[in-house]
Amino acid sequence: MGNIVDEYVEEYIRNTLKESETFLKELEDYASENLVPIVHKEVAEFLKVILKMNQPKRILEVGCAIGYSSMLFANTLNKDCEIITVERNEKMIEKASENIKKYGFDDNITILEGNAEEKLKEVDGQFDMIFIDAAKGQYKLFYDLVIDKLKPGGVLISDNILYKGMVASDKYVIRRKKTIVKRMRTYLDYISNCDYLDTSLIPIGDGVALSYKKGSSLKES
Repeated sequence: MGNIVDEYVEEYIRNTLKESETFLKELEDYASENLVPIVHKEVAEFLKVILKMNQPKRILEVGCAIGYSSMLFANTLNKDCEIITVERNEKMIEKASENIKKYGFDDNITILEGNAEEKLKEVDGQFDMIFIDAAKGQYKLFYDLVIDKLKPGGVLISDNILYKGMVASDKYVIRRKKTIVKRMRTYLDYISNCDYLDTSLIPIGDGVALSYKKGSSLKES
C-alpha cells in the first residue's frame, strides 16, 4: 500500500493485469527479491499503451537500474527504436548490461555510465519520449537538462511523483524526506503550469506525470 489509492483499488487493478512476458517476469522477480526499485506493474502496462499509441523512435531514460524499463520499451516497440539510458550505480550498470545482452536488446539500448547531471549534457539529438525515474529530489534538475532534447509533440513521463503519498499530503511525510517532498512539489507545480506543456498527474503506482510538449521552451526560442 503506497498511500496513493485505497488498498482494495490497488489490488483490484493489479488483478486485472495480464501476466508479464517471461523475461520481464524474471526481471520483476529479481527486483522483488533484491529490493531493486522498478516501475509498478500497473505503471508498466500504462507505459505500454503510451508507447503503442505514440510509437517513439528515440527514447531518453534517466535512471536505468537493472534495465527493466528500457527493455519494456524496446520489447513493446518490437525493437524498432533507439534508447539511451543513464545510470550511475556501478552494480546496477553491471546487472543492466548483463540483462540487456542476455535478452537480446544490446542493439537498441545504450547505457551512459555516470552522474546524470554530467552525462545528460553529452546527449545529442532530439527524442520522441523522455522517461525520468531517478533521484526524486532532482527531477527539476533533470528536467532542465533534457527538456530541450524533447521534440515538440513528444512525451515526458515522470515516475514516482507522489512519493508514497508524501507529496500529496503532509500527514504521510517522513521528516528525513521533507527536502525531497518539497522539491517534488516544486517540480510538479512547474510542469503543471508550464506554457509549452500539457500535464496530467495520474494516481497509479507511486504516481505518474504525463506531459505533452506543445512547442519550444523559452530556451529553444
